[in-house]
Amino acid sequence: MFKPWLPLALCFALTACNQKPPADETPKTSGQVATREDDSGALGGAVVEKMPIKTEARREAEAPPRETDWTPMQLASGKAYVSCESDYVEKGDGEPLLSLGFSSVRNALEACADRGLVRLRYQGKITAEFTALVERVAEIANNLGIDKRILDLDSSGGLIEDAIKAGDAIAESDWTIWVREGAICHSACVLVLAAGDMRLVAGKVGIHRMVRVGSSATSRAELSKELREVYAQIKDYLERNGAAVAVADLMMTVPNRSLRILTEAELEEYGLDGTNAAEDDLQRIVLARKCGEGFVRRKDDFARAFDDECRAVGKEVEAINACGLALRQRFDFPDRKCPAESPLSEHDLRPTGG
Repeated sequence: MFKPWLPLALCFALTACNQKPPADETPKTSGQVATREDDSGALGGAVVEKMPIKTEARREAEAPPRETDWTPMQLASGKAYVSCESDYVEKGDGEPLLSLGFSSVRNALEACADRGLVRLRYQGKITAEFTALVERVAEIANNLGIDKRILDLDSSGGLIEDAIKAGDAIAESDWTIWVREGAICHSACVLVLAAGDMRLVAGKVGIHRMVRVGSSATSRAELSKELREVYAQIKDYLERNGAAVAVADLMMTVPNRSLRILTEAELEEYGLDGTNAAEDDLQRIVLARKCGEGFVRRKDDFARAFDDECRAVGKEVEAINACGLALRQRFDFPDRKCPAESPLSEHDLRPTGG
């Protein structure tokens, strides 16, 4: 993302080398937004535009380094709020983020720099605007040194293509994802949920069969061929983000007009709740080098106890967090050497000067 060939003076002018404020912030909306007459989520379907299927090798060869697009854009597909606190019961959802412009996002996050944590509450559809939201918040958080990010999500679904783009961006930028009590994560939202480093689910997570925008199919065979392309891409996405590809197979069995709410056991079985398996593998390698094998073993022991004692059907996210914070003392967390890498460190105050 950094561009060493840019003049040094430009870096100072923009505060960080990889930030590019737009020439203006005239609001504009993205293209198609998935909507249904019933927007409660029970029938809120994910729709997908035709996308070429690429192997991992082709994707790596063709994809340029990710660079945040700061094209002026208004968040019309949902509502976003920014908070510097993890406590939503006492502190609420935070301040509304009305614009996705560079200065608006930076101004909203500056207050969180000292705390080192940002909680982004989003209620709405998964669209290109949502993808831009998480990308832009992550970039500004990086430049302000805010390394703890919580995505507090409530969505009935949206566009599969945008869910995959948003999920890949989330996977690269260290997000914990919540689906709070009373919130939902349906259809395309499930792909976003899969990408989080840690997922805490108290609300309803539901899946169903996807449909293609502007399908030209006139027979089941033609429709089946189209959907196979979609599901091949979904399976590839789930696999690289540590979730079970069986989720895509299960989607195929649920009519688009219906919704299958996943049980707690299914969420765990499919890798959609708790620690992300792909991220966990990566962290174990990094943490063993930085914090030692003993730290890794204690963190594993904590994770097993957390799953057994703190996560339960119907338990509120705030209660899950409180249980986990109390549980940490049993395993000597936060660790003195590696406090930021300790479990649930997003709840800890950043040390002075850190």
